[in-house]
Amino acid sequence: MLIRSDFEVAQPIEKVWQFFDNIPQVAACLPGAQLTDDLGDNTYQGKVDIRMGPVKMQFSGTAHIKDRDETTKRVVVDAAGAEEKGRGQAAMLVTAKLVSVGRGTKVEVLQDLQLSGAAAQYGRGMISDVTAVLMRDFATNMQTRIGAIDRGLSPDQVAAAPASGLAIGLRAARLALLRVFRRFFAPYPFRAI
Repeated sequence: MLIRSDFEVAQPIEKVWQFFDNIPQVAACLPGAQLTDDLGDNTYQGKVDIRMGPVKMQFSGTAHIKDRDETTKRVVVDAAGAEEKGRGQAAMLVTAKLVSVGRGTKVEVLQDLQLSGAAAQYGRGMISDVTAVLMRDFATNMQTRIGAIDRGLSPDQVAAAPASGLAIGLRAARLALLRVFRRFFAPYPFRAI
């Protein structure tokens, strides 16, 4: 399943690219993600906790930086893991490309996600909605961390917003309802009287 998203960071492209070079910092911005070991050769071991509907899943696995192109400001990460209770597996190829926009940076993300087991039972809509919420939180956390570093704080002094499964679920449900309303009302254009 391909999921495209993008977000903007109010920082120059070189500063955002430099931030992307510090994988532990990048991982700290993703709600529910935790790096547990640097295996060397651009490979990391970690865990991701995610809530899909009423089910909380915990994946353990590895992420490997396959490509990092300074010229095009593009990074490709190959990640794979298994749910700790044996309820499925996930594999994802993530491509992030940075583009200068005004004084800031647009981060374009393409995720090629493959799920099996319990995680695969959820529809594309729910998975896309949860991903959208996580990407917004990631962008906010990243902006906060880069700003804190600019102010001279240590990255360890900046805590990412915690990943509340209920909050993420509610925000994803809101996105789903908006999508349904748009589909329902699209054939009936409203006119001002």
